[in-house]
Amino acid sequence: MRSDPGTEFCVDIVVKGRKTEVPERFRKHVAEKLKLDKIQKLDAKVISLDVEVSKEPNPRQADRSDRVEITLRSRGPVIRAEAAASDPYAALDLAAEKLEARLRKEHDKRHTRRGVRRLTAAEVPDHVPGAAILNGNGLLVHEEPEVPTKKIGSLEVKGEGPLVVREKTHVASPMSLDQALYEMELVGHDFYLFVDSETKQPSVVYRRHAYDYGVIHLSTDQMVAQAQSVTAGGALGG
Repeated sequence: MRSDPGTEFCVDIVVKGRKTEVPERFRKHVAEKLKLDKIQKLDAKVISLDVEVSKEPNPRQADRSDRVEITLRSRGPVIRAEAAASDPYAALDLAAEKLEARLRKEHDKRHTRRGVRRLTAAEVPDHVPGAAILNGNGLLVHEEPEVPTKKIGSLEVKGEGPLVVREKTHVASPMSLDQALYEMELVGHDFYLFVDSETKQPSVVYRRHAYDYGVIHLSTDQMVAQAQSVTAGGALGG
């Protein structure tokens, strides 16, 4: 059987039986069922349609005794569909439905590919997650990954470290040790930083066990300061 002369391509429909005879009535039913104009709307490059009918001799397979396989060849991929039923006509109907569904899927896939426009390099990062970013000259832009910051107590930790300590500067008037103890109790802290009015040194008063208090005075080691000054000057001068 061949398609109508008015169609774009002359399509051959070959019906054959495997270990079974194919009656003329079934061949006519194939031509009526496989509507070439409908198939060519889904695939305009169809070359041939092969329909093979086979018979299962096992009586236990009576409900699936007749099998029909349809093979469509075109300038694109080969598409096959097969089905089994209690008679060849029902099997053909099922196979034809599968063939149409697969043809529609291929048709939609081709249509989708045609509708997708090519993206510019600047648009790629907006449509493709994790894509490299290029600048106006086509060179790779290296972005610094954002490092999460978490808080441990009163300290801020960036990623896995190092610790980022919050810094504060307070204006302090020199005071006596007794006044510093009073201020510590007033604010409810376990320590208090102050400038000793007698020694003019930065000092810390802190709470010890029970009701004892301790005090630490800081003094500058002149020899260490001079050595650090020389080292720094030498590094800059070099």
